[in-house]
Amino acid sequence: MLFFRTGMGRRAAVSLATVSMLLGTAVTPAQAARPVQTAEAAEAGGVAGFLRNVMTELRFEEVLDLAPPGSAQARVLADVVEKEAKTATDYARLFAQAAAPEPIVQQPQLDVTVLELDRQGRPVSSGTVLMSPQYPRGIIVPVDRNFHTTQVRWRQWDDGGWYADQGRGTIDVVPGRENAPIDFMLPYPASVLKLMVGFGVLRLVDKGEIRLEDTYDYRPTAISPLCGDPTSDTVGAYLDASITSSSNSASCALVKLLHDRGAVDELNQTFQDLGLETMQLKNTNPANGGRWSNPVTMSSLDTAKLLALVNGVRGRAWTAPDGRPVTGEVLSPTSRQVFSRLLGEQGFNDMLSTPNRCGSTYPAPGIPHRVSSRWVAADGSVTVAGNRFGQDVRPCNRQAQVTFAHKTGWVGNSGADAGIVRSLPGKQGRHYVVVAFTNLGTQYVDANRPPTEPGVYPVAYTEKLARLGLAIDRYEAASHGRRTGS
Repeated sequence: MLFFRTGMGRRAAVSLATVSMLLGTAVTPAQAARPVQTAEAAEAGGVAGFLRNVMTELRFEEVLDLAPPGSAQARVLADVVEKEAKTATDYARLFAQAAAPEPIVQQPQLDVTVLELDRQGRPVSSGTVLMSPQYPRGIIVPVDRNFHTTQVRWRQWDDGGWYADQGRGTIDVVPGRENAPIDFMLPYPASVLKLMVGFGVLRLVDKGEIRLEDTYDYRPTAISPLCGDPTSDTVGAYLDASITSSSNSASCALVKLLHDRGAVDELNQTFQDLGLETMQLKNTNPANGGRWSNPVTMSSLDTAKLLALVNGVRGRAWTAPDGRPVTGEVLSPTSRQVFSRLLGEQGFNDMLSTPNRCGSTYPAPGIPHRVSSRWVAADGSVTVAGNRFGQDVRPCNRQAQVTFAHKTGWVGNSGADAGIVRSLPGKQGRHYVVVAFTNLGTQYVDANRPPTEPGVYPVAYTEKLARLGLAIDRYEAASHGRRTGS
């Protein structure tokens, strides 16, 4: 039986006026008249209804396209195999040559989940909303008692196909879903795929096959522009660089390590066994660990569930397809601690959160979390892997409300962020996982985006995503006490 998990009973969905208050915007009469409060959202209530409303209110369809269909920039970006080989500087140079940006041709593709946790870290309620040209006002995904759905026909991302067929894909991710009522093409997860890689590596550590202290000589038999030249470092150092500074070369080394150990197929099967059926690290190249392309898939719901396990769950989190309970013990306590620490030291805080740009008029503030001290210089500015953000983050760190252990990712047509939010001591309580996968990467900008300052890391995403993050956090802060009785 499928139903809407709200954890708060059948209640009215969050009103549009409340959504606007959380966004810090006013509701105009025209906006108030828009039919965003459907019967489905009202039945869902809780975070699902709220999420659908706030995503509609943010008007993602207003973004501008720097590489519109038919342009030279679009041809350069079409169906790239090594999707993350380009740097931020490469993209900036490419888009600087563009003509005036044009409005996006259709409703963007968004897959967003909020998974609410209790004091033991167990999932208690959730909301997943999909937006696409087929669902321009969003559609809520129904889930069962295991936070699982059979009601979506998940399709693999297709760069050209998104334009050609109103966001409909042609390759099924999960077999046997041809008759599912919802049809959705999953955005490419970009560097959030490194969560799957890190999970696979730590599983090998837990089985005693490798140690984080072991030296791994990365010796690719084919040089890739994504992965770079041979290197040698400890497994732990590669893992640190992969997660905290999103190093592609370190991640390629880890993917090749998984291939060397014959662990990639086993990893994909483990995801299936855990009920995380959309999570697939497929088609990567055993010769160098590269070839990150569209067969690599993740849904926001399954990614949120994986992060709940990384966060730690006392007792059963959900029941696996074979009937066994799934618990946080899929990783050892030590591995969970390592993974969580590295996610907490993520350097690129610039999608659902923007504290790296503290005090800037653009982009808007997102989830109000603390920036890890490892990236903060004496003047308060942040530099990550040579990328300078240029703002003093100390005022925002002093005002921070939460920690956000997360991983971001972007390419031209993909923007992603996934992480665990916890309130800081003495701050208003919240404990949840939030994941957003979109096609709104560096290719799409806001009309009000100012020119990039020389020497400063360019804004990679529309600020609407940060506003979404802040609205979600405000909602969770307001609802946490009612949900937990605190």
